[in-house]
Amino acid sequence: MKIEVKLDNNRLPDKYTRHAAVEYMDHDFPVVSFPFSIKDVPAGTKEIAFALTDLDSIPVCGFEWIHWLVAGLDGHDVDVPEDASRNNPLNWTQGYNSSAGHIYDMKDQPISQHYMGPKPPSGVHDYTLTVYALDTKLNFNDGFWYNELIHNMAGHIIEEVKVDLPVENN
Repeated sequence: MKIEVKLDNNRLPDKYTRHAAVEYMDHDFPVVSFPFSIKDVPAGTKEIAFALTDLDSIPVCGFEWIHWLVAGLDGHDVDVPEDASRNNPLNWTQGYNSSAGHIYDMKDQPISQHYMGPKPPSGVHDYTLTVYALDTKLNFNDGFWYNELIHNMAGHIIEEVKVDLPVENN
C-alpha cells in the first residue's frame, strides 16, 4: 500500500498548517484537510482507517497529539480530495482529535471531529499519517476515540503504512 501526499519543498503546504489564511482557520487552527491518495490497497481489504498524529508533541504537552481520525473508508484505492474532512464526500466516520480532550475541551465544537491541522509551537514537527487496511468493517459513529480505533483494529490489520509530513514553525 502506498500513500501519496503532494509536498511543497518537502513540507506539507502552508494552506493545511498554522500558516493557512484566516478563512481556512477555526479556533486558530487550520481546518482545510490536505488531499492525498491511497494506492495498491491489499486484496481482502474491507475498510481503510487512518490517523494523523504528532509524536513530536510529546515533549511539549506530554502525549501524542491527534489531528485527524477516520474510519469507514471503502477498502480500495482512493483519492481523498482537499477539504474532505469538512465536506465528507467519501461518507466516512470521523473520530475525536485532541481538541476534544481536557486541554482545549472543545468536544461540542465541530472542529473536534474533523481535521485540525498542524500547528507546531517551534521548529519542525513530523506529522505522521498512518493508514490501516483492515479485513473487517468497523462500526463506529462520528466521535470515536483513538484508543477505541486501536482496540477495534487489533487482529484485523492486513497492512499498515506511515508517511511523515514535516511542518515548520517559521
